[in-house]
Amino acid sequence: MAGHSQFKNIMHRKGRQDKARSKLFSKLAREITTAAKLGLPDPSMNARLRAAVLAARAENMPKDGIERAIKKAAGNDVEAYEDMRYEGYGPGGVAVIVEVLTDNRNRTAGDVRAAFTKSGGNLAETGAVSFMFDHVGVVEFDAKVANADQMLEAAIDAGAEDVTSSENGHEIYTAADSLAGVAKALEGKFGEPRKAALVWKPKNTMAVDDEKGEKLFGLLEVLNDHDDVQNVYANFEVSDAMFAKASA
Repeated sequence: MAGHSQFKNIMHRKGRQDKARSKLFSKLAREITTAAKLGLPDPSMNARLRAAVLAARAENMPKDGIERAIKKAAGNDVEAYEDMRYEGYGPGGVAVIVEVLTDNRNRTAGDVRAAFTKSGGNLAETGAVSFMFDHVGVVEFDAKVANADQMLEAAIDAGAEDVTSSENGHEIYTAADSLAGVAKALEGKFGEPRKAALVWKPKNTMAVDDEKGEKLFGLLEVLNDHDDVQNVYANFEVSDAMFAKASA
């Protein structure tokens, strides 16, 4: 299992009990407003906004909060947030990609660098680790919408490149520039997906021992807890014992 998926599952198992819902909703609203400001305020005509709205719905963000975030983009007093990507190495040499939306790149860069340093890792130049990942589109559905064979057949017909099905659901991967078309085709067959977004998918994963794994999870949690950080990806695997301990 890829590192970003492991960490995501652990955070959901915890029910985000260690993170205020208001902070999560603030991040989601920031992405929604930015996406609406950069494109059309209609999710059906704006792929990035569509992805942001799906992410908000998946976290049970209230409908009126989503609508307010979209309307906010039309105002003249909207903060100007900048998309940034940071890359580095975490404990054990694990490659980490951090995507942020920031109104102060110097502040955010300093905070991200400090997080890497405190964990025993180091921040690197942009491009230092991204070659170890594929930047692809992913469309996710709950397992109940179809069995593995049905989803595979539909994904092939839609032009997808790969499908992973498990009890946790279906993940359909596609080329970045094909995401909108594939998502639309699958939505027509299975209904609204729980996610449709661009992600960094590790080409290969590396194993880390329990000690390095604990430090790595600490780094990922600090990064995810930062107000400016939107997404974190890492190319690692941990032992079943470490996964169970982190999930507890």
